[in-house]
Amino acid sequence: MSSPAPRKAKSKSAASNEHLRQRVTAALEDLKAKDVREIDVRGKTSIADVLFIASGTSARHVKSIADEVVKFAKEAGVMPLGVEGQSEAEWVLVDLGDIIVHVMLPRIREFYGLERLWTVGDDAPPEAAND
Repeated sequence: MSSPAPRKAKSKSAASNEHLRQRVTAALEDLKAKDVREIDVRGKTSIADVLFIASGTSARHVKSIADEVVKFAKEAGVMPLGVEGQSEAEWVLVDLGDIIVHVMLPRIREFYGLERLWTVGDDAPPEAAND
């Protein structure tokens, strides 16, 4: 059994990450992704700095949004490290290294609750902090 390949090399600079973040945002806006959420996960995981979570209205819409993210990333000079879930297109993950984009059908997004998973403990209400 072979050992797994290294996950990724960190991006070259904060400026290139910001440019990629802007391109991902533009791609999501261009194809009218719904309920776009950007989550800063620095300090919570080493797999990425930012997660985008967005919804599409149908499997075809989810796939089209993911394809647009890939296209915009390539135009920004970033080759995706991987794209998963395109055949079913209920949940497509686009791995751009420091940025990971999840595009999901609303029912899949609700079921898995990634926003809740990655924001646990963020901005906890004051009364919860005293418990």
